[in-house]
Amino acid sequence: MRALIQRVKESSVTIGGATKGKIEKGMLILLGVTHADTNESAGYLAKKVADLRIFEDAQEKINLSVKDIAGAVLVISQFTLYADTRRGNRPSFTDAAQPEKAELLYNEFVESLRHEIGRDKVQTGVFRAMMEVSLINDGPVTIMLESK
Repeated sequence: MRALIQRVKESSVTIGGATKGKIEKGMLILLGVTHADTNESAGYLAKKVADLRIFEDAQEKINLSVKDIAGAVLVISQFTLYADTRRGNRPSFTDAAQPEKAELLYNEFVESLRHEIGRDKVQTGVFRAMMEVSLINDGPVTIMLESK
């Protein structure tokens, strides 16, 4: 499981012209799922995300987590994080989990993250939907995390 995390001042996702999710200060997470991922992978990564210290403290040191700042998270499914371009210029996505499995594990990650930081602090897009994601990056700070 891969999570591309961007620290944001705000972020939103729009589907068919309607806003589905919107957050203020926090994280935008693009989440990819691979074949070997499990519920344990989702729980591990959710805890890692919740405890990740990428926000500045009073001394302007990157020392606080999204929980510490009472921030929010917007999670977007992103199978393209498992793109493979080693054999040419057209990406292959064979390392991405099949949609049925990926959706179950995406939902498990979201629920685990809600348990970690609060149900009302986690917004999502819609799995397999065509989404328009917007953000105002804060920093910018962008980090890639992977499950075990």
